[in-house]
Amino acid sequence: MSTFAPFHYRSPDDFRRDLAEVEPSPPYTDDLTPLGAPVDVAGKTVANRLAVHPMEGADGEADGSPGGLTFRRYRRFASGGAGLLWFEATAVRQDGRANPRQLYIHAGNADAYKRLLDEALAAADASGGPRPFTVLQLTHSGRQSRPGPAPEPIIAEVNPVLDRVPGRVVTDDELQRLRDDYLAAARLAAAVGFDAVDVKACHGYLLGELLAARGRPGRYGGSFENRTRLMLEIVEAIAASVGSRLAVASRLGVWDAVEYPYGWGVSEADPHVPDFTEPIRLVRLLSERGLCLVDVTCGNPYFNPHVNRPFDKGYYTPPQRQLQGVASLLGAARTVQAAVPEVAVVGTGLSWCRQFGANLAAACVRDGWFTFAGFGRQSFAYPDFARDILHSGGLDSAKCCVACGNCTVMMRDGQPAGCMVRDGDVYLPIYREGRKDKPPLDMSRIAEHV
Repeated sequence: MSTFAPFHYRSPDDFRRDLAEVEPSPPYTDDLTPLGAPVDVAGKTVANRLAVHPMEGADGEADGSPGGLTFRRYRRFASGGAGLLWFEATAVRQDGRANPRQLYIHAGNADAYKRLLDEALAAADASGGPRPFTVLQLTHSGRQSRPGPAPEPIIAEVNPVLDRVPGRVVTDDELQRLRDDYLAAARLAAAVGFDAVDVKACHGYLLGELLAARGRPGRYGGSFENRTRLMLEIVEAIAASVGSRLAVASRLGVWDAVEYPYGWGVSEADPHVPDFTEPIRLVRLLSERGLCLVDVTCGNPYFNPHVNRPFDKGYYTPPQRQLQGVASLLGAARTVQAAVPEVAVVGTGLSWCRQFGANLAAACVRDGWFTFAGFGRQSFAYPDFARDILHSGGLDSAKCCVACGNCTVMMRDGQPAGCMVRDGDVYLPIYREGRKDKPPLDMSRIAEHV
């Protein structure tokens, strides 16, 4: 099978033919009923196996409150029929925001998050669909911090592979205080009424970077025990404080695809080969401390975006076929689910498959690859994807995400992000404004390493 090949499939047979050639080869079925099965998470019944991934819209207010487009997006997501609604990255500190519009929850704006959640749930009720199980993702952007007009990276250690601008190495004392910031944000989320919080550790953000900080001295670097210490402390503190009201989850990177010793979950010999030994060990330890839900992801969108988000159009040519990228993501979720069956795993990588993503999702859930099938970019383009899967016999190809990557371009341009193809009345003017007088994004540093 050749390498880079944009989506070209006209029939299920065409798609299944290539699906059989990737490794691991995901299953496929025409029976979508497994996706409608309810499942228990933390003592609550989730109505179905479909999930909206945490997708940043970069449309918050200066103080971190949700903005008008944020409210619009979550009303649309919640009324779309998915059983699991994962709210996007929300900073726990001002200096941990990835852009000046990123959400940031604090005591001064918790009421705005209550309105956001209440409006989303009301939209779900009005649609006649299920009330989703809601997760608020908590984060510190670390290396990607840009709370103002210029980058202000806060890093776990100097990293010659990922460093682009000089960053300030965070101290152990700051990390101990950060644990308290996560706990404070989790308490606010519980008071607002979310069902769970996500302690985000992926995609090169601070907690994810710490997992690979082998060269860092002190309590939070070097050994596996030290590199995972803060993640475990945060989860344990949240579970002990508000565990009776709030489940604990994580969107967890399990394979950075960044060369050793700077990457997590990678083979020492080849960063293109995952080694899930440490990630699985971590998930087991997190489960012992109260974590019940993990959204498995891979890669770093600032360094190798093809790993976590297979695309058809971009500024470099990935070294593998997109369908192989899908298979690798689904296979990573399968590995974690098999190793830690007591934790509900969310699989990812399905959006690139367009209308056939529903068939992969149903077969993977049926066969135990993971508990929930997550859709990210697809939810921007097609917020009612779950309703169509469950009640209309599948996905409509005319409504699907086309994997053009322009939602990411909009965010990189400093604009709110959404689908300029399927939601063009709102987002096409925003896209055009962001691209005005700008050259193509410079992805040369990425191209050097793929």
